[in-house]
Amino acid sequence: MHPSDVLPKRFLTIAAVLIAAAMLFSCENDIATVNTLTAKDNKPVEISKNIRLLYSENSKLLVQLKTPLLERYQGERPYTEMTKGVEVYFYDSLMHVSSQLKANYAISYENEKITEARNNVVVINEKNEKLNTERLFWDEKKAVIYSDVFVKITTNDEVLFGEGFESDERFDKWVIKKPKGSFIIKEDTVNQTPRK
Repeated sequence: MHPSDVLPKRFLTIAAVLIAAAMLFSCENDIATVNTLTAKDNKPVEISKNIRLLYSENSKLLVQLKTPLLERYQGERPYTEMTKGVEVYFYDSLMHVSSQLKANYAISYENEKITEARNNVVVINEKNEKLNTERLFWDEKKAVIYSDVFVKITTNDEVLFGEGFESDERFDKWVIKKPKGSFIIKEDTVNQTPRK
């Protein structure tokens, strides 16, 4: 093999590697540019602190929402984010709190009227029944709350577990989709004598 035959092959290999590297860096720059532009477009259009929103119908208070921080975003699917937690209170016809929902995070999609609560979600109704889960959806149009993950419901006399859950938004009539088991809570009725 003549040295002049080897040089062009090496040159072609090096040239191919350089072109590939240039394309890779070019793509990285394009991706970085896109991410920067997207980040600019994804900034909140409204930031509010220590918010209390009231929802009423026919002059009757239905729902009260409280959050330390509310950020509103626009776009094809506008939404509101509550990254520092949320408390929601549902009222009955006599303006008494019939249930309450608390979570560490929530996001509400304006067009769909669906709010997703996440991270340490707790719902308590007027019967003192308590729901614990890590993700819960509130559909305002259908006036229901539901979950598709593990749930625990504690009543006055039992604790129920399951996968998935659905209820009216006041957490009055509820169903666990896939029950996993339960145990009964019994009060200790044994009288103990004090130690001498």
